[in-house]
Amino acid sequence: MSTSTRETTNGIVGRLNGRTREIFRHIVDAYVETGEPVGSRTLSRRLGLVLSPATIRNVMADLEEAGLLYSPHTSAGRLPTDAGLRMFVDGLLEIGGDISADERANIDGKCAAAGRTVGEMLEEASSTLAGLSRCAGLVVSPKSEAPLKHIEFVPLGNQRGLVVMVTEGGLVENRIVELPAGLPASALTEASNYLNSRLKGQMLDELRLQVETEIAHRQAELDELTSRVVQAGLATRGEGPQGPALILRGQAQLLTDVSALEDLERIRGLFEILEEKESTLRLLDSTGEADGVQIFIGAENALFRHTGCSMIIAPYHDQRRTIVGAIGVIGPTRMNYARIIPMVDYTAKLIGRLLD
Repeated sequence: MSTSTRETTNGIVGRLNGRTREIFRHIVDAYVETGEPVGSRTLSRRLGLVLSPATIRNVMADLEEAGLLYSPHTSAGRLPTDAGLRMFVDGLLEIGGDISADERANIDGKCAAAGRTVGEMLEEASSTLAGLSRCAGLVVSPKSEAPLKHIEFVPLGNQRGLVVMVTEGGLVENRIVELPAGLPASALTEASNYLNSRLKGQMLDELRLQVETEIAHRQAELDELTSRVVQAGLATRGEGPQGPALILRGQAQLLTDVSALEDLERIRGLFEILEEKESTLRLLDSTGEADGVQIFIGAENALFRHTGCSMIIAPYHDQRRTIVGAIGVIGPTRMNYARIIPMVDYTAKLIGRLLD
């Protein structure tokens, strides 16, 4: 959310008196619980009959005129608009500072990195968030143009080898390459040692250029077969920087409350859009340079326009405090923001620590 939007929201909150804030808070709470329009009599009961239904109707009319509520049909019930939910999240929501001990233990246990690649850890994190939040969990995996920390060649047999690349941010990439016939086992060790001695935190493209120059000018102390192994290992990815990838889990949970066919088609369309590489880049860009959780409600993000969905997402960093990915959830606009925001925040910080 932009600074100007936050200032506008804060301005609206400042103009609401205590009674109006309390009524609006109860409307949003009821919406989160049921997803149904809330009427004045229901609110009167929730407020313990402190205010009459007539007084509440007048307040609701004022809130509707301000663009914070709307009536989905001819009934007297009201629902919060996207702008109303934004005001609630920014100005009225009381967010707990931490998640429960059980939720923390669940996330810690499921995301434990021991014996796993970074990709496996991120998939588990996405699934865990989906299960705890009852929303769709998503992870934008790290950009693969991070500086390299280690390269190793592992024999697989049948003239094939595995190239293991570890970035300084902790990302592990495995690629299979074809090996020359008659290659001695010692050549893989020699190729690994040669590349690791030249890494010095270089990007893959930088390392490739240096090695190709050395081999072309016969500056590399490698025999022909080992040189071919080195070149094959450095050619395991396409030219140019590789963008981030999207991991989605728990998509079906967005369909549990959908009854209308057109709503079902909108949700399906959202999943198709998210699978596009450009959309994944936009998701990562949406986190900006912020350290904390970002919340996009309904049409505030073009990806979710007309879907009735919101996104809570937080970036995670590498050892250099550079944003390399993001994790969050996509859920209905009536998701439980107070519970899910600290959950996403905790998981993002945990991933950053595990990558370190």
